[in-house]
Amino acid sequence: MALKVCKFGGTSMADGNVMNRVKRIIESDDDRRLVVVSAPGKRYSDDIKVTDTLYKCHSELESTGSCGQTFSVIRRRFTGIVKELGIDLDIEYVLNETERRINEEKSVDFTASRGEYLCARVMAKLLDAKFIDAEEVIFFNENGTLDGEKSYAAICKAVEGELRCVIPGFYGCGADGKVKTFSRGGSDISGSVAARAVNASLYENWTDVSGFYVCDPRIVSTPKVIKSLSYKELRELSYMGASVLHSESIFPVRKANIPILIKNTFRPEDDGTLIQPSVYYKPSGRVITGIAGKKDFTVIFIEKSLMNSEIGFIRKVLSVLERYNIPIEHIPSGIDTMSLVIESSRLKNGVLENILQGIKEAVEPDVMRVTEDIALIATVGHGMSSSIGTSARLFKAMKEANINVKMIDQGSSELNIIVGVKNDECEKCINAIYREFFR
Repeated sequence: MALKVCKFGGTSMADGNVMNRVKRIIESDDDRRLVVVSAPGKRYSDDIKVTDTLYKCHSELESTGSCGQTFSVIRRRFTGIVKELGIDLDIEYVLNETERRINEEKSVDFTASRGEYLCARVMAKLLDAKFIDAEEVIFFNENGTLDGEKSYAAICKAVEGELRCVIPGFYGCGADGKVKTFSRGGSDISGSVAARAVNASLYENWTDVSGFYVCDPRIVSTPKVIKSLSYKELRELSYMGASVLHSESIFPVRKANIPILIKNTFRPEDDGTLIQPSVYYKPSGRVITGIAGKKDFTVIFIEKSLMNSEIGFIRKVLSVLERYNIPIEHIPSGIDTMSLVIESSRLKNGVLENILQGIKEAVEPDVMRVTEDIALIATVGHGMSSSIGTSARLFKAMKEANINVKMIDQGSSELNIIVGVKNDECEKCINAIYREFFR
């Protein structure tokens, strides 16, 4: 029998009514046997996500020694869900135990993880499925990275012989034996880990949109939906701001060649977006697959005569950044020039000044200048490598929109073209590129 792993996002867990919808989706396919859930999200626009409330619980705990006042919001939310579902679950006991452990553990990771934990307890009861605590099957190494092999073995053992199981997303067990969370949105990673563990035929990621859009619908009105794309394209788009799926969630399933299907909980009849490994992916005939943008970068421009013949020049520059634990996004370069593109948020509190001084001492550049408030726009697609004139079309579109290009970077794979523009021209740039290639 084929086995599908289904991950349901926060909006899909918002209240009892939506959870019943999820139950129908799961039970409509016998292959949907392993379910991963996020914490309940917003029920309406002004609502607060459960995870955000739990972070407030931790703040209250730190300042007063107890999370009771804020946790009462969590208590009402889950008591209401259980009442709405009409299931036989002693939620008061579960909530009491949860509040006690939050006060006892005094850990921000443990506190933040309880939304997924409580949601999974409820969903397991609703589905009459086995509840598997992620703390017992997903493990992290001492450096905070996923311990894949240990996690895969534990999940396989836990689900063996079970008709259906529910696992909370977002967290696992750290090397110190305490609860540790992934980065925000990490339930996508939990679902991917589960899919890899059981060698699933498909990893379904259910959310509140009908797949990946060509670009952000908040920027371009009613953009087209991408029917299929490759892992590489997904990685590029997710990293540059496309937020449907966590950018790190592809790594576990990619190694096992497991496809990901993005589906809409509220429109399950829609096709969604299929994300495929390269062994299955077939070119769609499109030139461009998607466009994504990210704001607030700083560019450090360095110029020195005969830079190309100076052994170790780039290493010396990068060693300065390593000293301050600063990652680099891109390094466009010429014979006598190079630029360092860095997220501006990493250069606050005097760090930028220290880095500039360090570079001066390390390589004695002829010219060095800083450009701030830069947005990076990535135009992504396998079709660009086989289509003549793609760059010309892209820059023509930007010229017609009167957008000044501050930086250009294209990888050797020709999978993407990245341009740097002013922050306030980011949305205009994305619209111009979309019009050129999709309208």
